[in-house]
Amino acid sequence: MLDELNVLSLLDDDVEFLPIVSMEDEPEGGEFDTEKILPLLPLRNTVLFPGVVIPITVGRERSIKAVRKANSGDKFIGVLTQIDPSLEEPSGEDLSEIGTLARIMKMLKMPDGSTTVIIQGRERFKLESLSTEEPFFSGIISMLDIEATDEDQEFEAMMSTIKDFAEQIINLSPNIPTEAAVVLKNIDKSAFLLNFISSNLQITNQEKQALLELSELKERANWVLKHLHAELQLLELKNQIQSKVQTNIDKQQRDYFLHQQLKTIQSELGENTDESEISKLKARANLKQWPEVAAKKFNKEINRLKRLNPAIPDYSLSLNYVETLLDLPWQEVSIDKFDLKKATKVLDADHFGLEKVKKRILEHLAVLKLKGNMRAPILCLVGPPGVGKTSLGRSIATALDRQYIRMSLGGLNDESEIRGHRKTYIGAMPGRIIQSIRKAKVSNPVFILDEIDKIGNSFKGDPSSALLEVLDPEQNSSFYDNYLEVEYDLSKVMFIATANSLSAIHPALRDRMEVIQIEGYSLEEKLEIARRHLVKKQRVEHGLKANQIRLNKKVLQKVVSEYTRESGVRELERKIASIMRDTAKKVAMEEEYAVTIKATDIESILGLRRYDKDIYKNENPPGVVIGLAWTQVGGDILFIECSLYKGSGKLVLTGNLGDVMKESATTAMSYIRTHATKLGIEEKVFEQTDFHIHVPEGAIPKDGPSAGISMFTALSSALTQRKVKPFLAMTGEITLRGKVLPVGGIKEKILAANRAGLKEVMLSSFNRRNVEEINPNYIKKLRFHYIDNMMDAIQVALSS
Repeated sequence: MLDELNVLSLLDDDVEFLPIVSMEDEPEGGEFDTEKILPLLPLRNTVLFPGVVIPITVGRERSIKAVRKANSGDKFIGVLTQIDPSLEEPSGEDLSEIGTLARIMKMLKMPDGSTTVIIQGRERFKLESLSTEEPFFSGIISMLDIEATDEDQEFEAMMSTIKDFAEQIINLSPNIPTEAAVVLKNIDKSAFLLNFISSNLQITNQEKQALLELSELKERANWVLKHLHAELQLLELKNQIQSKVQTNIDKQQRDYFLHQQLKTIQSELGENTDESEISKLKARANLKQWPEVAAKKFNKEINRLKRLNPAIPDYSLSLNYVETLLDLPWQEVSIDKFDLKKATKVLDADHFGLEKVKKRILEHLAVLKLKGNMRAPILCLVGPPGVGKTSLGRSIATALDRQYIRMSLGGLNDESEIRGHRKTYIGAMPGRIIQSIRKAKVSNPVFILDEIDKIGNSFKGDPSSALLEVLDPEQNSSFYDNYLEVEYDLSKVMFIATANSLSAIHPALRDRMEVIQIEGYSLEEKLEIARRHLVKKQRVEHGLKANQIRLNKKVLQKVVSEYTRESGVRELERKIASIMRDTAKKVAMEEEYAVTIKATDIESILGLRRYDKDIYKNENPPGVVIGLAWTQVGGDILFIECSLYKGSGKLVLTGNLGDVMKESATTAMSYIRTHATKLGIEEKVFEQTDFHIHVPEGAIPKDGPSAGISMFTALSSALTQRKVKPFLAMTGEITLRGKVLPVGGIKEKILAANRAGLKEVMLSSFNRRNVEEINPNYIKKLRFHYIDNMMDAIQVALSS
């Protein structure tokens, strides 16, 4: 029960103490006219009951105006409790409907400048309507009467019990003055006694408001009795606990005292104590299969845990550590399935193509089946986005019947994320490698290290260097995590890293992994992937049935060739999803539609085609060449344009070109000037003409040596006014000696040429082996010209 009796403590020293007023006498001030509009005072932290006198500190502007208005008149004011006490400026909807009519007994200006008003509750009322909210709340009210109760023996016994409980609480609680017992004895009216006790109960404002709203006196007495009984039990338990422990103690003993109280409370509630928790940890450790060094570390830490006071921070740190040791699957492994035929079916069912990766996984399974034990390989799948590198890891886990873990490394710049934090720090935890192993509950999962080429570094360390130990088969059998302080064996984990580019990976890290290149998909592969996987997947995700939509090969081919130009299939999947959404809308709206989507319907669903093959087949003026480029998202097509105008022999390069690409243009120009006579070009042309080479899409940075042969051909075409074949693309590096050198990314470039509908490709003879690695069925429409020197390019590319 709250000590609200001593009003004097809240007022100035010279203010007279105001006693509790009994409702059996008519208070001063007369009756309130219910037809008048009554100022309203919202309360946040208390509920006013009839007959009770309380001081209220008024701070909000609207509340101050309402109090002043009431005080200047008949001194009556309506007191309502806010439904949500956290609101600083409540609206009318935020006020309780039932409140207490109060009379202002005194207004005081406090020394700190605030206003305190002493009010006495009179009667309960119901707010019938809210008249105004500004400048203060006001409204029309109706008075509520308390339903009469026959004061039978049961009710009298209940009221007597309430008085007895209240007196016991006053005697047990050190915060309530003993004078309160005298006040209780002098209250004769049952209604006022219930109001007085309700006002001082240690319950929430919502519960007090519920008591205020009860009209039946017996029902209210029953609720008050329950609350008093609960409060009395709590006080008795507190005193019982305090009697069991020493009270006169210093700072260190105080911590021990609080812990003993907690233990006693847990014992009373029947909860487990710290000793039983430690016993459970020991029982788990006895069943654990782990290295001897880990067992010794656990025993040492558990003995330390016994000596620690559970109230200090070190206890929770030590407890978390031993739980981590117990949760790790030290020697627990899942049993691999060596059914190679089934593994082949799983890999083929989930992914079309990717033969190199599938072959390598099956080779590993074969050796593992024959030998019985083998260090897991560290594979690195490198390829453009959307070709299935990450999803392949899940298929491998399914084929091996292992647990699957994926850890994204993109943007990681803290070494502690890999090696963990030292456990002496508050909030310390193991690194993400150990956390993932703990989550998998086995020591031989398939572990995907996604986007390993996008690791950063900062003042917190270099995560790439921390991964050197993780991805080294000679070292990861004794991986050291700073939190564990015990070596952990990662040699059974099959790590599979994914990346878009090898150039961004730390050289030492790259050396520890077996790199498998995954090139982009051809048109035929995309059609098969769409037919086998994407269409069914998107149909299910959009809630459609097989008989509600059909996509034939012509439709898919149109979507692939005219609306996507990527190495992977993510954009293709988005386009298929757009088609599914269009049909789903028609099904949901019960519109008539054709179940089989035709190629002619695609433009109305996806809009105008984004890519047109015809632009590469049109006959271009002299000086325009089609080049092939490699990007991180696969191969691409680019135009190289050359124009001549009167000048002094300057070479102008535009199109956001990098230094290497600019040097290729300079090399091509130097070679042409050196062999001008052989090419049929007059020497004076170079002194009277400026040369401008431009590569369109200037907002995109471009660099690399593979455009050398394209720039040479463009310059030669412009100077000799001979047009380049309209269906020819080319790639290759050039030298001042006239040699055409091999370049990388051949498969991506050739597949890009095939997607664009080109017919011929010119490249270095040294790249023949790269072409032969491509499935012949995917490039059967392309004709290849292999050249060794730059003069051969003139013969192949320029028309006579």
